[in-house]
Amino acid sequence: MSGHSKWSTIKRKKAAADAKRGAVFTRVIKEITVSARLGGGDPTANPRLRVAIGQARGANMPQANIDRAIKKGTGELPGVRYESATYEGYGPGGAAILMDVYTDNKKRTVADIRHLMTKYGGNLGESGSVAWQFENRGILTVPADEVSENDLFEAAIEYGAEELDQEDDLFIISAAADQVYDLQEALKARDFTVDSVEVGLEPTSTVTVEASDARKLLQLLNALDELEDIQKVYSNCDIAEEDLASFAS
Repeated sequence: MSGHSKWSTIKRKKAAADAKRGAVFTRVIKEITVSARLGGGDPTANPRLRVAIGQARGANMPQANIDRAIKKGTGELPGVRYESATYEGYGPGGAAILMDVYTDNKKRTVADIRHLMTKYGGNLGESGSVAWQFENRGILTVPADEVSENDLFEAAIEYGAEELDQEDDLFIISAAADQVYDLQEALKARDFTVDSVEVGLEPTSTVTVEASDARKLLQLLNALDELEDIQKVYSNCDIAEEDLASFAS
């Protein structure tokens, strides 16, 4: 069973807010472009692209933008060629940090990341220094006000889910990364509303970070998350509610 990271919860809330104000467009366009380049432009044969298109539609991205991003990925239209990279390190309090990056200039991206790490008391590590603390997982979210928890649990377990938790007004369903797309389709066929689907990293265990370290860590994670070249930021931090409240105040 994977650890529950407070950063995962914060990220989900932030992603929902970003989607509402359209801030997600740049990242989703990059994901569509890279997915199409790696797996082809047909979403029925490219699960990663299918999920990216679903995220784009969830953010109300015009279909024309989606089509252009796919064609740039397949080479039918000219466009920037993004390289993917992963950077790892530690933040205040010893929390592991892992960053997925799409960039057209790795030197610029590394310099930006190193600057933020130094500013907020973190440090970059070698490749593999923290990756072993995470596992690839599939995560689905279902609105909690539209479904019975028991009904959702029974259906989700039947189709391969491994965990079900509730965070505020959402049920969070965790499954193996290679099963999440089949689980999504099975739940939709049972008339459950699936708000979002994501394949990403979840910590296998968490590190408790307190007081001033928690504040600095959250500042660092938020600053990294705002970098245009960074697609996703993962951490295994666990932060007390009182420290989260102090950060928000």
